Amino acid sequence: MSVYKAPVRDIRFVTQDLLDFDRHYESLPGCDEANQELIDTILSEISKFAEDVIAPLNAVGDSVGCQLDDDGEVTTPPGFKEAYEQYVEGGWPTLDQPAEYGGQDLPMSIGLPIREMNGTANWSWAMYPGLSHGAMETIDEHGSEEQKAAYMEPLVSGRWTGTMCLTESHCGTDLGLMRTKAEPAADGSYSITGSKIFISSGEHDMAENIVHIVLARVAGAPPGTKGISLFIVPKFLPNDDGSLGERNGVKCGSLEHKMGIHGNATCELNFDGAKGFLIGEENKGLSYMFTFMNFARLGTGLQGLAHSELAFQQSLAYARDRLQMRSLSGPKNPSGPADPIIVHPDVRRMLLTQKAFAEGGRALIYFASTQGDILTKSDNPEARELANHVLNFLTPIIKAFLTETGFEAANLGLQCFGGHGYINEWGAEQNVRDARISMLYEGTTGIQALDLLGRKVLGSRGEALAPVTSFILEFCKRSHQRKELRPYLKTLVRLTKQWKSLTRKIGFAALRDRDAVGAASVDYIMFSGYVLLGVAWAASAKAAYKRLDEGTTEEAFYRAKIQTAEFYFAKILPRTTTLLETMQAGPDSLMKLDENEFMF
Repeated sequence: MSVYKAPVRDIRFVTQDLLDFDRHYESLPGCDEANQELIDTILSEISKFAEDVIAPLNAVGDSVGCQLDDDGEVTTPPGFKEAYEQYVEGGWPTLDQPAEYGGQDLPMSIGLPIREMNGTANWSWAMYPGLSHGAMETIDEHGSEEQKAAYMEPLVSGRWTGTMCLTESHCGTDLGLMRTKAEPAADGSYSITGSKIFISSGEHDMAENIVHIVLARVAGAPPGTKGISLFIVPKFLPNDDGSLGERNGVKCGSLEHKMGIHGNATCELNFDGAKGFLIGEENKGLSYMFTFMNFARLGTGLQGLAHSELAFQQSLAYARDRLQMRSLSGPKNPSGPADPIIVHPDVRRMLLTQKAFAEGGRALIYFASTQGDILTKSDNPEARELANHVLNFLTPIIKAFLTETGFEAANLGLQCFGGHGYINEWGAEQNVRDARISMLYEGTTGIQALDLLGRKVLGSRGEALAPVTSFILEFCKRSHQRKELRPYLKTLVRLTKQWKSLTRKIGFAALRDRDAVGAASVDYIMFSGYVLLGVAWAASAKAAYKRLDEGTTEEAFYRAKIQTAEFYFAKILPRTTTLLETMQAGPDSLMKLDENEFMF
């Protein structure tokens, strides 16, 4: 059985050495209380909660799962509810929420380590409070003052949780086909009727109320996505004094039978004339929902990081202890019957790949959180505009690339265990099963890739890419004085120029054949991710060299950063060479085969 240990030291490296959160917070008005000392305090306390309270429940949630009774009520696995009560009593949900609703008004980057540690310790449990953040963001940004007064404080405190209800069985990602309908009522509310599937945390016993954010179509609305509206549909209708009123007409019809994340209640929800409250204006629901979706996509990217980190911890501990064969270069454990498998090059390859994805992914997503801070806290309009631009560009890459690499890391973790990895008591196979969903929900890798290449990059005629490539080239120019980094910087400059020229080639190809975008898009987003992770590792090596120059008692830690960067550039980043070829291959090999010829 694996034991989770919160990566406090590496989080400190990212927030202190790499991204200098102290300077970052000093540049933001109203963030006087945010600093590295506060981060250290948070890391110390939340790591104990993650390690001691919810990590032991991870296997329990997987084996027991959630239970649905005949009345549509769901019971979560043993210990889940008590852990959530402890989490709420500690005030953790309020940390980065608005003070006017009972939050502590700290930057979103302060809350990120909490979500990372909880998610790595027990992703199924972490989803219950995690989805509430998107509901709060949506109501706070688009809801009326009455809606904010009724829902924000209970959600911020954690007494209530939130969900997002988009998908229906017949439409999946194509929300223009959805059938859930909303009929106006005399009191200004709407009657919501229809069924939604795959609703994470859709029904449970952990909070006293659940606030569903629901997409539905008002009668007479335009067809397709232009006719979608957004509604608040609570499980219990709140009274004017904030107490819980009558049970609303929404119930769990079934629990999905899933490959993984068994501890989270993924539900089919049936809305039978449920009372809903319109958010904003009719027919603008999809644009409002992207507030929720973008937050959820970053959260799913964090899931990819979590599975990489957990896989690395599991397989590293095993590889140090497991004795098998002798090292090809001579015995490393001569007094024992065999050497630990960590001495074998292929095991090293798997461990270093996991480490590179986990620690590099952490650097990338924590950088994204600083852009979120600027977007929400800065009083500089130009800084906010640039941060919004960068964050919009990074979001699909973080979601797609970190979940793909997270699943790869989880599979490598199982491989490190050999046959034992296939046995559930070690936890490696659960990590693989839990990780698999991350590439599917909040938009598949293919959907994220089309969003990045088709809508953002080509849709802006390359303007969305320009600030990112300029940032990379400027970083390389600033860093060139450090001679040890020059091979990495040369590679990054070459790849960045190829990134720009390749984008133009795909754009011209798309003028002749629109399928050129879809044919190249997944390779394009993976190429983008590898380059950005290369920047993260070059920056990490630069920060490590700086600390070694200054003098430190943790030489081994910083040397490991430099050596992992060397591994990434030598063994992982060359994957971009293949992607450059496949992106330019065009759609012909994909589209020539007639659909009837797939079978014979």
